[in-house]
Amino acid sequence: MTADPTVTTNIKPTDLRGILKYVSMFREQVFVVALDGSLVAHVNLENVLLDIAVLRSLHIRVVLVHGIGQQLSELAKSRSVEISNPHGETLTDATTLELASETAALVNQKIMQGLTGSGLRCANCNAVRAKAAGIVGGVDQQFSGVVDKLDLPLLQRLLEADTIPVITPIALDREGQNLRLNSDLLAAELAKKLEATKLIYLTAQDGLALEGRPIKNLSLEELDALMESHPERIPERLLSKLKHAAETIRAGIPRTHILDGRQFGALLNEVFDKVGIGTMVYGNDYQSIRPAKTEDAYSIFNITRNAVRAERLRERNQEEIIDSIKDYHVYEIDGSIVACLYLKVWEDARHAELGSVYVLPFYQGKGVGRRMVQYALNCARKNGIKRLTALSTQAAPFFSDICEFVEGELQDLHKEQRQAYETSKRNSKIFYRDL
Repeated sequence: MTADPTVTTNIKPTDLRGILKYVSMFREQVFVVALDGSLVAHVNLENVLLDIAVLRSLHIRVVLVHGIGQQLSELAKSRSVEISNPHGETLTDATTLELASETAALVNQKIMQGLTGSGLRCANCNAVRAKAAGIVGGVDQQFSGVVDKLDLPLLQRLLEADTIPVITPIALDREGQNLRLNSDLLAAELAKKLEATKLIYLTAQDGLALEGRPIKNLSLEELDALMESHPERIPERLLSKLKHAAETIRAGIPRTHILDGRQFGALLNEVFDKVGIGTMVYGNDYQSIRPAKTEDAYSIFNITRNAVRAERLRERNQEEIIDSIKDYHVYEIDGSIVACLYLKVWEDARHAELGSVYVLPFYQGKGVGRRMVQYALNCARKNGIKRLTALSTQAAPFFSDICEFVEGELQDLHKEQRQAYETSKRNSKIFYRDL
């Protein structure tokens, strides 16, 4: 069923306050948006480009990738020419490459005209270098290519200059020879190398549905299981997107979205509404967080000591950390501890204290601290904790605005915590969340 582009968006003017919380989260972050050729040919393209203009107005950096499958098929039909593959997923013969190169230029120009008409700066460039796909499964792929290298400095300069790079699925190799790339793969490679916050596939069909039920959220584990056991349940044109979505999640991209771009406001609703309207593939936010071990004590002491000196954290020496190591949790990336927290459950098992929440400076501003606190909240709920309290001298906005704790008073603390508070003389602000 084709969606009506005049359908009212889920976001209403009264929801604008809710959008504001996302602005700081996504400001200066990179979104890679991939437009299927079928969507470029749809009447709702103009509205999609206006949605992109809204993202840019909120200082979200956008890289735009487009496909050409529908336009290539139509051009081949009009000229009575047989092509090897319209989507660049298998081999590309010389005739198909010639038509694909012509088609890509026309589609690229149409998109750039639309972006310009929306008041946006955009540029076509040779930031993608390709190489021949070679022989796959015993078959020479001829003029099909894969990404060889990305000119990241060039792309970053364009983004810093408030310019949208518009990337076509025709790229040059070292010798300047055209090669045909699959746009789903191209978008995924760009998202991974640019460390994008989101990869968004916009298509002209419904999102994933299983047994007639739309799938709004799909974990990486669920997606892997589905593709391994029941790939036939996935529509052909979504299979490529889901495959590359899984690859980007494994590479560290937090979220990948597949949206029906024919729906009015689809892009904005997916980004700024908690429910969304498409299919979102996500990884486990907490897969890098684990209980601390005794051998982690020195790393915890080492990463927090500067914060202790600045009086942001209460002082705990290495021996104290070892003695209470069962109460610590760490965030680990590539074998290195980059963040930690302390979660003390009091004996009555109804109250817990959250402390020593610290993230190394390089990883600050990337949501690690927020994920650590959410992890602590989840642990507390699982253990039947009714109130989680935290003390802070310099991170009040983090607890109140980002983590939604309530500022409290001395009587809101557990009795043992009150005693420690009065002894410390740190005059910390008191925060709590009832669970």
